[in-house]
Amino acid sequence: MSDQAPRGPAPFRPQGEPTFTGVNWLGLWSLYLKEVRRFFKVQTQTIWAPAVTTLLFLVIFSVALGREGREVLGVPFASFVAPGLIVMGMMQNAFANSSFSLLSGKIQGTIIDLLMPPLSEGELMAGIVGAAVTRAILVGLAVAAAMLLWPGVTLAPVAPWAIVWFGLMGAIMLSLAGLLTSIWSEKFDHNAAITNFVIAPLSLLSGTFYVIDNLAELFQAISRANPFFYVISGFRYGFLGESDIGQGAEPVVQAAIALGLFNLVFAVVVYRILKSGWKIKD
Repeated sequence: MSDQAPRGPAPFRPQGEPTFTGVNWLGLWSLYLKEVRRFFKVQTQTIWAPAVTTLLFLVIFSVALGREGREVLGVPFASFVAPGLIVMGMMQNAFANSSFSLLSGKIQGTIIDLLMPPLSEGELMAGIVGAAVTRAILVGLAVAAAMLLWPGVTLAPVAPWAIVWFGLMGAIMLSLAGLLTSIWSEKFDHNAAITNFVIAPLSLLSGTFYVIDNLAELFQAISRANPFFYVISGFRYGFLGESDIGQGAEPVVQAAIALGLFNLVFAVVVYRILKSGWKIKD
């Protein structure tokens, strides 16, 4: 007979000690798919409608301001406006997607479905932001396809790295802003207030329809304090090879680095707020 005592069932971990170690990839992927499927079920509203709305912006401003062969930065006005409208649509829809995730759970009483699964705060944030960026990319592709239907618009990549980088940075920045809004908001009116009084003005006053050199010095300084300006101008540089950030590629590269650092700091702030449980676990 063996002297070894029979082994009993493995003991449970102490209460509060996580069972998963490392990254819960399966849970993260499941959350990401849930968020993507949520907006894909109403893709007419979440993807195609923004493309139509943005095309109407292009039509209206091209007809109103682009007459008689007007050129901006050496290209027709429609080609100047188009890149800014594409990335503006991407950012606004990234915000709309992430700002709805936690808020809808609060209002419907289903937020426990996001808090109870074995997901860390970082994984929860990554899943929500990742889905919002996915929607932004799909909207950007749909808007670009719609833009090509308008005569006089040319979307030929000159600096593909700038298109990819500034598009992603803009989408991530607004996804984080949307998640922060979703944490803070207690009803849909709060969300709408941020959309109407913060996101929309920053988008429209970012140089999408004009170059800031035409503004007075005070308003130029205000524009340069707006991070949306650098996203839109950098994204436009990817198509035109010109921007109103500065002459040449060096100012654009500097803006790209600055946006990356800004998003990194912003992500840390949002993560700390999410981890604290403020407005969610209170």
